Amino acid sequence: MSAGKKDRIPARWLRARTRRMVEGETARDPFASLLDLVGRPAHRCAVVHPVDALSLSGALEAQKLGLIDPILVGHRDKIMAAADAAALDVSRLEFVEASHSHAAADEAVRLAAGGRVSILMKGHIATSELMAACVRREGGLRTQRRMSHVFVLETPAWPKWILISDGALNIAPDLLTKRWITQNAIDLANALGIDTPLTAILSATELVDPAITSTIDAAALCKMADRGQILGGILDGPLAFDLAISPEAALAKGLKSPVAGAADILIVPGIEAGNMLAKQLDYLAGAEAAGIILGAKVPIVLTSRADSPAERAASAALAAAYLAWQDRPA
Repeated sequence: MSAGKKDRIPARWLRARTRRMVEGETARDPFASLLDLVGRPAHRCAVVHPVDALSLSGALEAQKLGLIDPILVGHRDKIMAAADAAALDVSRLEFVEASHSHAAADEAVRLAAGGRVSILMKGHIATSELMAACVRREGGLRTQRRMSHVFVLETPAWPKWILISDGALNIAPDLLTKRWITQNAIDLANALGIDTPLTAILSATELVDPAITSTIDAAALCKMADRGQILGGILDGPLAFDLAISPEAALAKGLKSPVAGAADILIVPGIEAGNMLAKQLDYLAGAEAAGIILGAKVPIVLTSRADSPAERAASAALAAAYLAWQDRPA
C-alpha cells in the first residue's frame, strides 16, 4: 500500500456509511439533485416491451417524479398481466400495441423518429434486440455521431459523480468511435452541470506504448481535443486507473496533469473494462448507478435487468436533464 493511501477520505466515508446503515439512518438519495436539472413538462417516453414488474415500476417511479409521460409499447395483455401480478396501476397510461418484443422495438423507434416521443426506455427486452432496431439505417434514429452508453455513478468512495464510457454498447471501438464516446460523455457531464469535465482516457499505463493500442488511441484523442475535434472538456491520457483517481499515485509517479487524481469522466479501452469497472464500483464500493445511450436522435434509457425502480428513474432523469441541456438558449 502506498504512503497515505490507507488514510484517504473515501475509506472513512465507507466506514461512516456502514455505520449509518447499521444505525438505521435514512438511506441517501444519490441522484436527488438531478431533479434540479430536469426540464418541465415531463417528456413523452416509449417504454419498450415492459412485460415485467421492474420495467413497469421503474416507468411509474419516473412518472411520479414528473420526468416522463410513459407510453407502454408491447403486448397489452402481457403488460396488464405483469401489472396485475405486481399490483401496479397502469390503467391510465397510453398503450401502443405490439405483438412481440421485436415489434415493440420497431414501433418504439418509429415513435421516436416521428417525434411522438423524446425518450426511449428499455423494458424487458435484450439490449441487442432493442439496439438492433435503434441503429438500423432506415429506422431514422441515427445521427452523424456514434451511439454510446454512459454510466453515471455516485459512490461513497468518491466525492463527486463519476462518468464511465463505454461499458455497455460498443464492444471494441476504433479511434473514431472513441471520439464520439468521449464527446457524448462530455456532453452529458455538461448537462449535469460539470462545465469543463476532467476526462481521463484510460489504459494500463501512462506511457504511449506501440504495443498497447489503447495508449496510441488515448494520445490521439488528446490531440483531437487540442485541434477542436472534441469539445467541452479537458482530456489527458493515456492514464492508468490509479493515476486518474488518486492524487497520491500521481504524486508518487511524478505525473503533472490537471486530470490526474480528479477525473470526472473515465473513458475505457473497451466494453469489458467499462462494464467490469462500473459493476465493481456498484457491488464493492456501494455505488448507485444510472446510465443512458447518447448519439441517437433521442436519448435511450438502457437499464440492467437488476436495476431497481429508483435506478431506472435516475436513468430517466439523466435523459431529461440531457434534453433540458440541449434545449437551453444558445
